Amino acid sequence: MAENSPRRVVITGMGLVSPLGNSDESLWNALQAQRSGVAPLQGVPTQYLPSTFGGEARDFTGTIDDFGDLDKEIKRNIRKNLKVMCREIEMGVAAAQLAIAHANLSNINPDRTGVIYGSDYIMTKPDEFVDGVRKCLDENGEFDFTHWGDVGLGEVTPLWLLKYLPNMPASHIAIYNDFRGPNNSITVREASSNLAIGEAYATIARGWADTLIAGATGTRVHPMRTIHMALQEEIAQGDIDPAGASRPFDKNRSGMVLGEGAGAIVLEEYEFAVKRGASILGEVVGYGSSTVIDREHVAHYDRAIENAIVAALRKADMKPAEVGHIHAHGLSTQRCDAEEAQGLIRLFGAAETSPPVTAAKSYFGNLGAGSGLIELMSSLLAVKHGPLFPVLNHETVDPDCRLRIAKSGDAAGDSFVNVNVTPQGQASAVVVRKAS
Repeated sequence: MAENSPRRVVITGMGLVSPLGNSDESLWNALQAQRSGVAPLQGVPTQYLPSTFGGEARDFTGTIDDFGDLDKEIKRNIRKNLKVMCREIEMGVAAAQLAIAHANLSNINPDRTGVIYGSDYIMTKPDEFVDGVRKCLDENGEFDFTHWGDVGLGEVTPLWLLKYLPNMPASHIAIYNDFRGPNNSITVREASSNLAIGEAYATIARGWADTLIAGATGTRVHPMRTIHMALQEEIAQGDIDPAGASRPFDKNRSGMVLGEGAGAIVLEEYEFAVKRGASILGEVVGYGSSTVIDREHVAHYDRAIENAIVAALRKADMKPAEVGHIHAHGLSTQRCDAEEAQGLIRLFGAAETSPPVTAAKSYFGNLGAGSGLIELMSSLLAVKHGPLFPVLNHETVDPDCRLRIAKSGDAAGDSFVNVNVTPQGQASAVVVRKAS
């Protein structure tokens, strides 16, 4: 039993929108087949972007059929409100509805059921402002901000803001399903998934709710977001095979791969789940977080990751040697991978004694806030089925990343730790073990 957690918290459903499909079956099949979801970009214009390939959720069209088998009223309400959802919000809501259906939620108390959802700060697309900006150009073709309030703003749809607020996924999900319990939104970039799960775990453990939807949605495939990422991270680009571009911990890695996706899980108090006859997929037993950045504003990924995992294992009352496998952040950049490896080696030991390390980003790239949930589900499926999926494209050992990189034939074990970190050194970790 996890320390200070008298109420056990279990996973009873999961839903996803990803470059490897929109179901747990499609996700697992791709991982087992070692099939990459990275390909030339189709959904965004690439002439001004630093990369022409990425992990797009190509099976997600944003139409109502992508939201799963819905109650008639919920279906009508979602369809009506699609006009005030950007793609990130659509993916987030769809993943949650798929998770709810997967868990077969019934006989729940709306006042003790809620939503904890993570996201990036959601960026608008330039198209939303083009007409307004054009009206504010002076005789030299330069934007004149003094005219924005008079002639520019009126060209922006009045409901524009609702399409991009990061709290909207949690709001939509709660409203459509009449969940009146705890509701919160977390915007800590790639760390958001594990933080949402951790907060949901703590909320249920202390008795404030019986059922919570924990999820996150994000993208790096976006005209503005992609440019922002290029200013902060190494981006894999150039004339290379898209499927081989994401190569965490490989000596020849050249940068992260852009991606998009969302994931959600249903968390329930153990006794409540058993009473309603739910299928238990796994148990969350610990979580932790840490931010390490120095006075020069330099993030220290190794220490942040190590601190977060130590806190999560302490909460789970587990030793590093008891972990079945490690799901690393595995961004595929030179610096982040090297520092992450240092932190993992200090905590889990050398490759000869460490649990195997996997990284699903090798299959689909960086999905932003949504990455952690898809990665957690990937590990959850590995624990369920037995074999651990290998790190894709890991061909040459990097002396700075001497980890026990997962290979075909490795076992997933009965537990895992899932870890993520942001460019600002904000790390989060969750420990999950097999249902018992």
